[in-house]
Amino acid sequence: MSDFTRHDATALADLVRRKQVTPIELVDSAIARIEANDGKLNAVVTRRFQQARDEARKAIDPVAPFCGVPFLHKDILAAQAGVRYTSGSALLREYVPGEDFELTARHARAGLISLGRTNVPEFGFTPTTESKLLGRCHNPWKLGYTPGGSSGGSAAAVAARLVPMAHGNDGGGSIRIPASCCGVFGLKPTRGRNPLGPVVGDIMSGFVVEHALTVSVRDSAALLDATAGADLGAPYVAPAPVRPFALEVRAHPGKLRIAVSTRTALDAPPHADCAAALEDAKTLLRELGHDVVETEPELEGGMLMQAFMAVWAAGAAATIESVAIVIGRRPERRELEPLSWALHEMGQQVTGGQYLLAIGYLQQVSRALARWALPFDVLLTPTLAEPPVAHGTIDTCAEPAMNTFMRAAQFAPYTAMANVTGQPAMSVPLYWSAEGLPIGAHFVAKFGDEATLFRLAAQLEQARPWFDRTPPISS
Repeated sequence: MSDFTRHDATALADLVRRKQVTPIELVDSAIARIEANDGKLNAVVTRRFQQARDEARKAIDPVAPFCGVPFLHKDILAAQAGVRYTSGSALLREYVPGEDFELTARHARAGLISLGRTNVPEFGFTPTTESKLLGRCHNPWKLGYTPGGSSGGSAAAVAARLVPMAHGNDGGGSIRIPASCCGVFGLKPTRGRNPLGPVVGDIMSGFVVEHALTVSVRDSAALLDATAGADLGAPYVAPAPVRPFALEVRAHPGKLRIAVSTRTALDAPPHADCAAALEDAKTLLRELGHDVVETEPELEGGMLMQAFMAVWAAGAAATIESVAIVIGRRPERRELEPLSWALHEMGQQVTGGQYLLAIGYLQQVSRALARWALPFDVLLTPTLAEPPVAHGTIDTCAEPAMNTFMRAAQFAPYTAMANVTGQPAMSVPLYWSAEGLPIGAHFVAKFGDEATLFRLAAQLEQARPWFDRTPPISS
């Protein structure tokens, strides 16, 4: 076998277990794909090819769910001992961590072999992936367009079949946005489902969670089984699943009651292509026997945006202050992109009382939304308000910088609420525009209920397969 891109990660691991292929063959094949294609994508920004080959030649645990499967880590969180870690910022250009994060260790125990780290915007603050340090990451469906962000490098690598899955994290949509832009599956787990430690305990009061972007639903479920569970001292613990998520993929979802809404805090209609994708998803869901209900939650957009911005800006300031501790000095303005500096300055003006009031208000909104959602199993919205945009549309180096942030919010107004509430959510690649750009459908389930999302996603994957829809660059 020479073309391993015809298999998802689960199938590749099975080939290793049956000794039809060796881990070093998989690793060498993935490295060859990166070397052949990443010059066009700029998805893999730090390479650890020799270490990966050394690991692949060692004995592989056949019980590990992904024994010998090549993998990539996003260059934010999930640090690896001895591997450069930048968060997309010149401040960390030369930083090399001395220890693995817990999630990285769990990936290794699951049998994954990391080939390197993927492109991100500076500190993951935007839904596109183009930074001064790392450069622009291109969408494999249309070069010159964004792959989304902040897990854009991981999504582009998976879509181009450089690897079958890659690490991502999500603080306002950063798994689901690039999943939509690149036509892959992206699930944001429940708050506390995956570990952030040992260095990090909490980011933005639980907004940020860890997981991955994958070519198949079953890969996402099996990986979550392998990594889920609180690490020592975790501030949040997700409800325990009833059974392994991998079993949910094989189960029928039953007849679901699905709410549909396009309401956002910005209260602006989606682009015609995104509206068409939503209509297509509704039609498919009805054909599959689900009860689809048009409805709108009550949202006070102005207060919601104000509270979210207080938390986001304070979180940005905390991120940059933590970097200052790591590098041992205060950052200078010229070392940060204008948007990062503006968010840092704004965050420094948020008092402790204002931060706690914002968190309290967002918790109040979360409880109100939970009551509103009681009659429904799942909420369906667009993933994005627009198809993938051209590079430079959201320019983190433009002034005034906060105009850039508002432009980013207009592009991605739907995903952040699931970070506020902590609910699991996913983007499913069901639709491609007339221009050939993927547009995801966004589903949100009740807190702790990834099981319903996996069952529904597997049904949608079977009804509307996307695995064979690959971008031109992959061939």
